[in-house]
Amino acid sequence: MCLFCKIAAKQIPAKILFEDDELVAFHDVNPVAPTHVLVIPKAHVASLGDAAPEHAALLGKLMLAATRAAELTGVAQGGYRVVANTGANAGQSVFHLHLHVLGGRAMGWPPG
Repeated sequence: MCLFCKIAAKQIPAKILFEDDELVAFHDVNPVAPTHVLVIPKAHVASLGDAAPEHAALLGKLMLAATRAAELTGVAQGGYRVVANTGANAGQSVFHLHLHVLGGRAMGWPPG
């Protein structure tokens, strides 16, 4: 079982912002911005590249959950970034699909 599967199963504690039957949003333990929330599906999908057509509704729900995380943490008004790293070269270090919701400071472009 991967790290995020263990968090979703409540085997590892996390500072959960919200959850439902399909996803969990929690604060990153190593934030790179004043607000840094991860939104994950409870079902294991290794990365965005591993998502299949049958995951379309779940992917939409993850994006809406990212918006909810921004609203709940107070960064929606000022702006926020949603990131999905896919693969090691993109910086993915936990191979369980997740969205980073980043805010609370100005973001540069290009991102890196």
